[in-house]
Amino acid sequence: MSDANATILVIDDDPALRTSIGRLLRSLELDARLFASIPEFLEADLPDGPTCLVLDVRLPGRSGLDLQRQLTISNKEIPIIFITGYGDIPMSVQAMKGGAIEFLTKPFRDQELLDAIQLGLTRDRARREDEVALVALRERFASLSPREREIMIEVARGRLNKQIAGDIGIAEATVKVHRSRLMRKMKANSLLALSRMAEKLQLVPDEEPQHC
Repeated sequence: MSDANATILVIDDDPALRTSIGRLLRSLELDARLFASIPEFLEADLPDGPTCLVLDVRLPGRSGLDLQRQLTISNKEIPIIFITGYGDIPMSVQAMKGGAIEFLTKPFRDQELLDAIQLGLTRDRARREDEVALVALRERFASLSPREREIMIEVARGRLNKQIAGDIGIAEATVKVHRSRLMRKMKANSLLALSRMAEKLQLVPDEEPQHC
């Protein structure tokens, strides 16, 4: 489970439990950062690598669920594992609906926590990789000429070369040339791949009708 780039953030007002979780994680060579309260956590800088948050539901002042909502509003996507000594079904449902990875009731087994953390890190790693890939995709799209961008959008809408030519008033052969160039620049080896790229770039609205 060791991951040199991973960081586990732990917020719990019980010093003994904080220390215990920290010791467990560090025994697996994971970077554990421990916090006694939400304000203390909010004052810290978030790590750059894969991250997971182990969060007590009941804390002095603001609750763990309050922090979950704040992170969502702030668009800070951190996988959260809730832990609590006083859990109930409505509380766990609220946490899971908010996107929590797991809701563990104290006392929990070390392996339960470790399994949830592994899942959280895997998801966060995948999210970060997707973000990097999207940045590269946007850069490739930006490298297209205005005409190539226009044709890519039309292709993604399902328009044929002949239809595109008629729509924008150029020869069909010219459309084919632009289409070939933009496929190469976008590194798309098929029409399906190009369509998926257009979807990720949100070039075509969901309600956009498909043409045959």
